Amino acid sequence: MVPRLYPCESIKYDWAVASANALEPDVSKHQDPYHQNPAITAYFKDLTSWKNGRNGAIAEKVGDVRFVNFKVADNVLAGIEFSLTGEYGDNMAQINGALIIGKSTNTEDRLDWGNPDGVITPRTENFVVRNVRFFNFNWGKGAAISTCSHCFHSASTDSGARTVSFEGLFFDPTTVPRRTRYQKQLQYKAILYDLDGSLTERGPKSWVTPYYEHHMQPGCELNQEVYAGVTCDGTVIIRRMAFY
Repeated sequence: MVPRLYPCESIKYDWAVASANALEPDVSKHQDPYHQNPAITAYFKDLTSWKNGRNGAIAEKVGDVRFVNFKVADNVLAGIEFSLTGEYGDNMAQINGALIIGKSTNTEDRLDWGNPDGVITPRTENFVVRNVRFFNFNWGKGAAISTCSHCFHSASTDSGARTVSFEGLFFDPTTVPRRTRYQKQLQYKAILYDLDGSLTERGPKSWVTPYYEHHMQPGCELNQEVYAGVTCDGTVIIRRMAFY
């Protein structure tokens, strides 16, 4: 689902506009590099979804698609999952406002072996999670946030270490002991960028990433219990590097 002005035509990226934007420090003056076939925002609002065999809500390949004010509970794999995003750049595909409950008092036995996560983020760039509250993930191996949708499969079609941004998060302190975890198939590669400190509690522009020895730099701390890896403060910048 990639809604755009001319749906039967491909997405066109204007490199000249993008280059001009890169030289303009004032973001408010940036032009749309996709102006030849601009995105149309699709809002999905106020869904309540529970007791699904997989997810409360899932999106596959999307453009500017936004899930707004969802409420999900008792879902076996995850509350909300996005698979492929970024067709139109950052701050478009997103979750904005959600209540995510891992296990309610009206639950079923199969959740005990399901190890559900609250949100599973895409295996692509340019995704934002805003204003989400997490409750009742205090059993099994699940966490509030898991990374790299579908990457538990050996044919995941991605090499990992994609960046996802977060802000305005709330984790119930008594029922959400694990905030993040990562897909094993990609050797635990992920970059979680905390815009306001609500994920890491280490201030704005902080980070969460899996543990490797080279990640233990000044400004970074190991916290396997809560984050299954490393948190870094705003003095650090983490980037994906790929060799071809």
